[in-house]
Amino acid sequence: MPEPASNPDLLPSLRHLVRGLSAVFWGLPSTLLICVLMAVAEFPRALGCAPPVITTGLLLFGVIELSRYQPEERTWQLALGRAQLLALANFGLSPFVYFWSRQPAEAYYFQVVLALAFTGLLFLCQLNHVLQRLAAMLPDETLRSDTLFFTRLNLTLMALALALVGGYHLLDQLKYLPQGIIEALDLVQAARIRFALVVVLVLLPVSMTMSLVWKTRDVVLGSVFGPRS
Repeated sequence: MPEPASNPDLLPSLRHLVRGLSAVFWGLPSTLLICVLMAVAEFPRALGCAPPVITTGLLLFGVIELSRYQPEERTWQLALGRAQLLALANFGLSPFVYFWSRQPAEAYYFQVVLALAFTGLLFLCQLNHVLQRLAAMLPDETLRSDTLFFTRLNLTLMALALALVGGYHLLDQLKYLPQGIIEALDLVQAARIRFALVVVLVLLPVSMTMSLVWKTRDVVLGSVFGPRS
């Protein structure tokens, strides 16, 4: 693997890249955890809307830091630009998680939280595209093949999640349905089924994305300091 340290302009760029990957790695689980806790627990609400704003802000900071690496690469910067827009949308909508937790009967807050969930899923999809572009620029064939495989798997799972959620809400609005579909909708209402769907369609893509982010970070650090012993 080539030695990036020989280029003095590349080291500051790699520093921003590592910082951005670290921020994204910690921002993903903390954002998901805080948003869930806001909905089901009381103690995060004592801090107001600060927790979701901080965690989504960490993701926005991470993506902005990533954009300072290879600014001349047009495809890479286009992918990051879309990710930044989605991260900014998440940041702007995040206070409504707190507002909705205080007034769950308010339909407007609920609709905004649904919009946040949608933009959050789109951000995760776009982040996988960003990781694909980054892996294509790094001189590590193993990372490139792993990233291609797992990002495709992640995107498939998240597309399935969007299709299932959209289909469920569409069918739920219809008045006349076959008995088999009604029974299937009732089955989805069961807590265990919903938990299994959340694990497979949300937590699994998040965990695999985190793993790819950390592996990419290790490859970048290894290119500067050498492989870990």
